[in-house]
Formats: sequence, C-alpha cells, structure tokens
Amino acid sequence: MQADRPVLVDFWATWCGPCKLIAPLLSALEKDYADALKIVKVEADPCPNLVEKYKVYGLPTIILFRDGKMAAVLFGSSLRAATGKADPLKYLG
Repeated sequence: MQADRPVLVDFWATWCGPCKLIAPLLSALEKDYADALKIVKVEADPCPNLVEKYKVYGLPTIILFRDGKMAAVLFGSSLRAATGKADPLKYLG
C-alpha cells in the first residue's frame, strides 16, 4: 500500500458494537490529521481476502501503514488509548 502519508486502515463490520464505538474517534482523527494521515475503512465481511492477507482475527482491527509497510496493529480499545496521547501518530508507530 503506497501513499504520500501514513494510511490507517479500519477493518470493521456493521454488526460489530466496538466498531461503532470507535467510529467517532476515527472521524476525529481524520479531521484533526487530514494533512498527515489517510484513513481507509474496510468492511470485513465482503472482503475475506483482505481479512486473511492482513490476519484480521477480530474486529475492530486498525492497521497503520507507513511507506507501504505495516507499522502497527491495534485492536478496539488500543485505539482509544492511542487517541488520548498528545500525538497519536507517534503512539501508533
């Protein structure tokens, strides 16, 4: 995954309660870091190949890519902790 800035990929599902809980956090990150971070949402159920490729074992799973490489993997509550940091991008890897 190549991009001019880090990419945060959110694997989620419509039936996933914790996914709904972190959605506002991701929206805030997207707004606050629009120039520094790209956020992509991937609905897991229709994308089993991506789920398998990135070893998504539970939802929500958040993967940060830097320079085309996986830099960090977070699960639901970990993202809540990351957004409480002064600079969540540093916390993410």
